[in-house]
Amino acid sequence: MSSVAHDASLFVPPAEVEEVELYHPKTFVGKYIWSQDAKIIAVQYAITAMGIGLVALVLSWLMRLQLGFPDRFSFIDPSNYLQFVTMHGMIMVIYLLTALFLGGFGNYLIPLMVGARDMVFPYVNMVSYWVYLFAVLLLTASFFVTGGPTGAGWTLYPPQAISQGTPGASAGIILMLVSLAFFIIGFTMGGLNYVVTVLQARTRGMTLMRLPLTVWGIFMATVLALLAFPALFVSAIMMILDLTLGTSFFMPAVVSMGKQTGHVGGNPLLFQHLFWFFGHPEVYIVALPAFGMVSDLLSVHARKNIFGYRMMVWAIVAIGALSFLVWAHHMYVSGMNPYFGFFFATTTLIIAVPTAIKVYNWVLTLWRGNIHLTVPMLFAIGFIFTFINGGLTGLFLGNATVSVPLSDTMFVVAHFHMVMAIAPILVVFGAIYHWYPKITGRMLNDTLGKFHFWVSFVGSYGIYYPMHYLGMMGVPRRYYAIGGTDFIPASAHFVNEWITIAALIVGAVQLVFLYNLIWSYFNGRPSGSNPWNATTLEWQTPDTPPKHGNFGATLPVVYRWAYDYSVPGAVDDFIPQNVPPREVAGRNSSKT
Repeated sequence: MSSVAHDASLFVPPAEVEEVELYHPKTFVGKYIWSQDAKIIAVQYAITAMGIGLVALVLSWLMRLQLGFPDRFSFIDPSNYLQFVTMHGMIMVIYLLTALFLGGFGNYLIPLMVGARDMVFPYVNMVSYWVYLFAVLLLTASFFVTGGPTGAGWTLYPPQAISQGTPGASAGIILMLVSLAFFIIGFTMGGLNYVVTVLQARTRGMTLMRLPLTVWGIFMATVLALLAFPALFVSAIMMILDLTLGTSFFMPAVVSMGKQTGHVGGNPLLFQHLFWFFGHPEVYIVALPAFGMVSDLLSVHARKNIFGYRMMVWAIVAIGALSFLVWAHHMYVSGMNPYFGFFFATTTLIIAVPTAIKVYNWVLTLWRGNIHLTVPMLFAIGFIFTFINGGLTGLFLGNATVSVPLSDTMFVVAHFHMVMAIAPILVVFGAIYHWYPKITGRMLNDTLGKFHFWVSFVGSYGIYYPMHYLGMMGVPRRYYAIGGTDFIPASAHFVNEWITIAALIVGAVQLVFLYNLIWSYFNGRPSGSNPWNATTLEWQTPDTPPKHGNFGATLPVVYRWAYDYSVPGAVDDFIPQNVPPREVAGRNSSKT
């Protein structure tokens, strides 16, 4: 009896779109600086994002030093602390994670995985990176202006954000808002590229239901961003006008220092609605690429097809659609109508259903798989544990009656970091360890990688599990010091010290990861073209690293889905997407 791989087909429709003629630079500057090659642009995004991310890491160390050992560091005053909180949060969420997942992995993987030469609009793609870099430089410049960066909290709520007395309430907040505006402009250029490339530049045979889940996750996250970022863009512009021209979009009539300001009739809640209409989809702008990548990592390193592929695709689409219906669960304490709160608590529970489907399918993918505990697999499994833990605490905060007493406590900080920081960062690391051989042609050091995983994984739980306890004890977030508050037990001070030590250790071990990246680039073991025996098209390129144009003289033709692992009757435990069914049958007959 012969076995047929899932979705395998001999018929491949003819190409509908002619190949685009690529620009081939002849100078170093044209090739590596003003590059139009999506792979080079991806590396530029990644290096810039990790660079500004290291700044945010140092800021988190400074915050933890103050919380764990108050009054020990004279250079950290209350204003500095609020500025560290604000800049750390905004950098990590927007300038690191969003840029890394979409600008970094999106640029590198989309053309390779869909079988395209490059992005559809290479020049626009190049400009998108330089606009992003300009936004990062604007943000960094706020550290050096009079008054320093804004200290309004990463959510930038008015009227506090632009009122005198708040750190950085003039030049600092303006640079932050202008930087966000330029970030969104740059992303829009890149995002349109990602969407059009996925829809129009797929190679012959690459139907939408043969796309790897990594591409589906990045594609849907890009659609969300294109719809959600305009809300943040207009709110940034309106707040700039409130500050500079005296308009009253968000600023109500305010009496400051005994004098009435020139504002009248503005609505601060309007900003909150606009911010969170962007803010909650932003969670999934980061999460959906992570979902897709971890699906591919699990399938490759468990040598098993992804369980319920179509269900996983539709879960990604459902999560994207529902993400626009849950934003106000961030605003339970803003004074909303109870029926309004009930609606958003209900939609919050509903969005957990497609998310839970994905978790079940990941576990069932691992079930009876030939699991290889490689470094990428360790990070993928660590992600599942962390995402489940963070999701469970989200059920508390999604319920209005439970959320109100927990709001603005360290419980929120712990939940947010488990879901929005640790979980996606674990996927980032796993993805880098997985695709680094394709990018450089060399393997990362396995021993250093496992050391990096275990210290990061265990250390992260050493930070955020105790932080949940602090939140349930009522310890507030964003406080410079809690002092001798009566309702906070003495154990809270010890826990803060413990968290600080754990955070310093976890932060320091990331330097081992950076060392591994640099050392392996020059001295790592050669990887070959397909070290993981993976099926997707990026591993089938004629050159490693892939050259400009990706696939040599002819583009690949796709005959099957991306997950033909351990197919019964097949000689090898993987069948690449570009191998036709008759060739698989020929291999089988020659072996028998």
